[in-house]
Amino acid sequence: MNRKERITTILSRLKETYPHVKTQLDHASPFELLVATILSAQCTDKQVNKVTPVLFNAMNTPEAFAKAPLSKIEKLIHSTGFYHNKAKNIKSCAQALLEKYDGVVPQTLKELTGLPGVGRKTANVVLGAAFDIPGMVVDTHVLRISQKLGFTKHTDAVKVEMDLMKIVPE
Repeated sequence: MNRKERITTILSRLKETYPHVKTQLDHASPFELLVATILSAQCTDKQVNKVTPVLFNAMNTPEAFAKAPLSKIEKLIHSTGFYHNKAKNIKSCAQALLEKYDGVVPQTLKELTGLPGVGRKTANVVLGAAFDIPGMVVDTHVLRISQKLGFTKHTDAVKVEMDLMKIVPE
């Protein structure tokens, strides 16, 4: 079986097993999803979902995060780990959204990755889950499985993403 046949078989089985895939991150808006995805770095979705109800009850708009003291954000997200950097990135991201996009989450990879704390993985999650715009989300698991299946030889997530985009239909 060649690579194209293998990917077709794998995708067919995945679609059959998981017909309705959606993000596991709880959110009520594209902005909340953006924040939750930033929080999910080096953290489980389960833990993020424990933190976000309290966080989003306290603040759930770019304006609220931009105005909030960094210490308040840090306290609310502490249990997600790396909370100093995450809080700084979320606050800066909220400020950038207000300055560049009138507080609206943009719908392109280029614009999203231009925001503080937003890499390709986060941008692709937001584009897919919030806006139904296809993208390739490469996390540690996708990277490892793609290598084991012979779909890539790369270890860099961006290179793996590019390899997968060549063989996985939108």
